[in-house]
Amino acid sequence: MSPRNRRPEARKLNEAARLTDQLRAAGYTKRDVARIIGRDPSLVSQFYTRHKGAAFVPALQHIVQAVQTAGITDIDELAAIAAPRITRRTTAAGTRARVRTKAVLITPTGTGTGRVAAAAIASGSTRLRPLIAEASRRGLRLAFTVRMPKTGYVHPSGSRTDSPGIRRAVIQRADHTEERSYGSATTGGFDAADFARRVDAAAGDVTAAVHQWLVETGRIHEDAHITHLEIRTWQPR
Repeated sequence: MSPRNRRPEARKLNEAARLTDQLRAAGYTKRDVARIIGRDPSLVSQFYTRHKGAAFVPALQHIVQAVQTAGITDIDELAAIAAPRITRRTTAAGTRARVRTKAVLITPTGTGTGRVAAAAIASGSTRLRPLIAEASRRGLRLAFTVRMPKTGYVHPSGSRTDSPGIRRAVIQRADHTEERSYGSATTGGFDAADFARRVDAAAGDVTAAVHQWLVETGRIHEDAHITHLEIRTWQPR
């Protein structure tokens, strides 16, 4: 058989791709794996195409073990396991490489959004801070959605004592967590400048600032744990 007609040998998978394949065999998608390690899905694809992912091997090993041995299936729980085991790669100079993240985007009309999950929540949701700061600078309004275990809320879903007061703005999840939205363009939302000051007072910790507001206004218990957070902005009328 001539070299032209030979079938190319199957490319060997690196360890990150091999571990990801084990998670995919367990029912997770590449997007799920990306959420677990707190990175973009395109990076997970590069485990296969560009042999990247060495820095995530320790975390992926623990995740595979948690799934196969401990029977843990919840993505947020797996992300919490992965977070402390992910180390930044270093540059040629020996310094920590930057993590590429999408730039904060607020449109000319003032519309902007940012969402973080378990891994970022644990580090204070700092990637949301520029969004809030820019919204404050431009005099925008904001609203936010939090997700946490149902037991963390003081009032039952749909209660008019708690925002939003109507069940259609409450999303109940199968893992016994619940998403509730606070503020909207209809109700006027909140002053972004006020939340920017709260974030500054919390040393840049967006999670802590939102948590404190929810406790102060009697909406959640002090020991409640936020698992997801989303910030939305718009131009006031």
